[in-house]
Amino acid sequence: SDFQIRKAGMGNEPSAITVTLSDSTTNPEGYRLTVGKNLISIEAGSEKGVFYAFQTLIQLIYPGSRQISKGKTAVPCVSVIDDPQYIWRGIHLDVSRHFFQKEFIFKLLDAMAMHKLNTFHWHLTDDQGWRIEILKYPELTAKGAWRDETLIGHGSETPWKYDGIRYGGFYTRQDVRDVVEYSSRLHINVLPEIEMPGHAVAALISYPGLSCEGSQVPPFNRWGVSGDVFCAGKEDTFTFLEGVLSEVCELFPYEYIHIGGDECPKVKWHECPDCQKRMADNNLKDESELQSYFVKRIAAFLESKGKKIIGWDEILEGGIAESAAVMSWRGSAGGIEAANKGHDVVMTPHSFVYLDYYQSPYNEPLSIGGMLDLKKVYSLLVMPEEITADMRRHIIGAQANIWTEYMTDSRHVEYMVFPRIAALAEVLWSDPADLDYENFKMRMNEQYARYDARGINYRVPYPE
Repeated sequence: SDFQIRKAGMGNEPSAITVTLSDSTTNPEGYRLTVGKNLISIEAGSEKGVFYAFQTLIQLIYPGSRQISKGKTAVPCVSVIDDPQYIWRGIHLDVSRHFFQKEFIFKLLDAMAMHKLNTFHWHLTDDQGWRIEILKYPELTAKGAWRDETLIGHGSETPWKYDGIRYGGFYTRQDVRDVVEYSSRLHINVLPEIEMPGHAVAALISYPGLSCEGSQVPPFNRWGVSGDVFCAGKEDTFTFLEGVLSEVCELFPYEYIHIGGDECPKVKWHECPDCQKRMADNNLKDESELQSYFVKRIAAFLESKGKKIIGWDEILEGGIAESAAVMSWRGSAGGIEAANKGHDVVMTPHSFVYLDYYQSPYNEPLSIGGMLDLKKVYSLLVMPEEITADMRRHIIGAQANIWTEYMTDSRHVEYMVFPRIAALAEVLWSDPADLDYENFKMRMNEQYARYDARGINYRVPYPE
């Protein structure tokens, strides 16, 4: 806001900034930025490249040139030729365990753009809350968006204690449209996640007939994995999910829809006559193949809508649809397997990019566990050595995951995200040969000043 862009043809003065779209930049997100004595010029192959060039220009201007004299500020003369290593650079936010208002989503998207991230993975449904309005199934938000109480303290501490306070919220269809439209201006894709076949209690509370027993399931107000999952034997389950996904496809223009697929206990399926009949009718040897049947059927439906599925690495079990992509969270093994089989892969190994882990052994807010400091995030190897040369193109990027069981407000989320997301952003954008943690750590001093200017809460590193 401290400078103006003068467009060509506005008066007799030459433009302060010129922008040229050119085929010479082959990567659509790449750009050339030149700051000369009297002119700033940007050359890019698309509007995305122009956008990222301006993000870099903002970095050059602030905080390096804080002094403004007579409405002007100095910008260092420099020439930058830049493009990203990976096409998928993302953040995942769980809004099911704790709900965050649309205005915070906007703030997070702004911060993503600042870091040149381009994919927002919106985890909209889980056991503890259904967060998206679906017109065909109003009970999902009337009932499933609310819980009677929330766990107090850590989930490992028994007996469990609860606060007794009703909690919830959801995004209207207009809220979703607003987020998608806002994201598009920042060149960020919005990936919705609708969990299935597990992590489904909020949906089953709303529509009990979709459970294996067909009766009311108990609420699941603590954290972890519930044994109550969508019944894979009932046609009503697929009718319901196709109805939900039809509206999701309408609201989200991105080519991918995330269907979860993780942590699905199969005890209920083993005991359910409908599920066992489905297995017998389709010559499925076990419940893992039943899950594969479930995922492939959903994939086929989404393909009919012009969409592709992506899911957590458990969807590999029993085989997956040819067009499916995989998020590898249980380490890198699932991603290696999927890429070598020709599936696109987003690397998200929990020990390197789960931002709900502790950042230090000292004086940290309550978290789920684990330890993940800034240096370890920076050490993420996005491209495992086990990927064969002809399949390396299938590793399309990585993302950080924010699970919010223990994050009750937006400032806590920001504290867990920043500055660790800056480390991941640099790893995903830069040539691996250029990565230097000590240099990165030094440059972060100015990034903290940028966080301050934007009102972003962040963890201040301890003095060494």
